Amino acid sequence: MSTFESVFGEHLIGYVTLRRRFGLRFETQESCLRTFDRYVTERGYDGPLTEQLACEFALSAIDPKGSAPARRYLVVRHFAEYLAAYEPSTPRLDPKAIVRRRAQPPPYILSAEQLAGLLAATDQLRQRSPVSNLSLFTMIGLAASTGLRPGEVTGLDRGDIDLDGGIVTVRRSKFDKDRLVPVHTTTLDALCNYAAARGRMTHARSEYAFFLNSRGRRYQAANLEYLFRRLVRLAGLLPRRGRYPTFHSLRHTFAVNRLLQWYRSGVDVQAMLPFLATYMGHVHYTSTAYYLSATPELLAAAAGRVAGSEDGHGQET
Repeated sequence: MSTFESVFGEHLIGYVTLRRRFGLRFETQESCLRTFDRYVTERGYDGPLTEQLACEFALSAIDPKGSAPARRYLVVRHFAEYLAAYEPSTPRLDPKAIVRRRAQPPPYILSAEQLAGLLAATDQLRQRSPVSNLSLFTMIGLAASTGLRPGEVTGLDRGDIDLDGGIVTVRRSKFDKDRLVPVHTTTLDALCNYAAARGRMTHARSEYAFFLNSRGRRYQAANLEYLFRRLVRLAGLLPRRGRYPTFHSLRHTFAVNRLLQWYRSGVDVQAMLPFLATYMGHVHYTSTAYYLSATPELLAAAAGRVAGSEDGHGQET
């Protein structure tokens, strides 16, 4: 672990080490704490951890009107609770000083035509190896057909892909849980095609990673998002409410499409939500229920189901 340099450096190291010993990955939180450490160091601050300092750091985020300030403040607040055990003068930071906005922006749901455009655009990217374009093509197809998170896709190892059984094993994903994800036959064909091409790569530098970038290494989240933004521009996708689709939009698209298919086929969607939640790796099916109001088309399908149910059973007079 590289060192922290601020006045809180020693305790930051101890805090991160302790959280890791609890079995937590703690990667996002550690990244935030390193940003906090740099912020304190660059200011030349050498005083105690105060609520004012925590708030100023939180609001220094690139997008102070988004959810980043609340996430930053929460991470520092938890660190302050740890720090108080060693520095009793550390105040208890007000949990309501910076709160996350409750309203979630509507997800960007890709149409079949938009998704096809993204996949076609992978051939237009100029990368060091044509296998890299195939890698990106397969990653997009896998995420769109299974709802895997971006980090789950990039984190896949070769041993996690069962090409005979058509099962993808997602290890230590969000909430540190493993799960088995069966894939459709068309998705399996794409995985087999990429696996064969990967096996012919002469510049592979990662023995374990399944998806390799143009340098033969595992994709990093920032690199994957950068390439996806390039594809969005190449495919000519327009923003909605000021937002362009991200790689995570593929997960939203999968969930909405699955729910829409169930509605159209007459399936009891409420009964199926727990199964979809398990497939997508949600801890609570209420997280999956968020998608029930994601698009006008899905709302219309749900409303049609309710209306049909009322017509079928009659109404009291």
